Amino acid sequence: MTDVRPAPKTDPEIKPAATILLLRDQPGLEVLMVKRHHQIDFASGALVFPGGKSHAGDHDPAWAEHSLGWDEHDAEQRGLRIAAIREVFEEAGILLAKRRNGEPIGGEACPLSVRQAVDAGTTHFLDVVSGLQARLDLSMLTTFARWITPPLTPKRFDTWFYVVKAPDDQLAACDGRETVDAEWIAPGEALRLAESGERKVIFPTRMNLKLLAEAGHAADAVARAAARSLVTVQPQIQERPHGRVLVLPPDAGYGAVEEKLENVM
Repeated sequence: MTDVRPAPKTDPEIKPAATILLLRDQPGLEVLMVKRHHQIDFASGALVFPGGKSHAGDHDPAWAEHSLGWDEHDAEQRGLRIAAIREVFEEAGILLAKRRNGEPIGGEACPLSVRQAVDAGTTHFLDVVSGLQARLDLSMLTTFARWITPPLTPKRFDTWFYVVKAPDDQLAACDGRETVDAEWIAPGEALRLAESGERKVIFPTRMNLKLLAEAGHAADAVARAAARSLVTVQPQIQERPHGRVLVLPPDAGYGAVEEKLENVM
């Protein structure tokens, strides 16, 4: 007799990803957030920090000649930081790099068509940076947090969040494909919009906005991140009398968090 029982479900592969909290003082602390296109399959329509999955090209050893701070980081961190810089370039047009001759990047780092070609994979990000006679500055990025998606969603990510003060000489603009809007916003205002239902802000983003809101200005936020001990956040599902909740590690820096599961999905 043939066994026709369905195969047991397996958790989806956890994919490495990187996200940037790009900060400025105007004069109060603001962070760059982008609105995801409603047709994107992950966090569609949500207000998020620029970021995404790491790609093979982010780990190309040829980046050693086109990066500052290369020897300060291991292979994993090099690739993740390059991924984060590439994502904010694709989604918002900001290039965290320095020209080899010392001049600032200035204004619009590249035309939108170049960013779109990098996003589509028809142009290598490495070639863009090389053509600009620039080098990515990996050490501009300070680790802010690390989150691993719990096994309750069809897609899981091991996401590193980095914080960095934005270059003063560049302009941010959305890409029109993955993102349909880019705006500088105070962390507290973003949280208010989420609470009122005016904007969709997913759980990890809300938690990191709350952590960011503890800082008074951009340099303070970076200093706080550098001083914090990194605790990987792996939310746990626990049963409560009122239903299932998502619980964060108490030592991760977010305080006591118990979020109703329906508020997370």
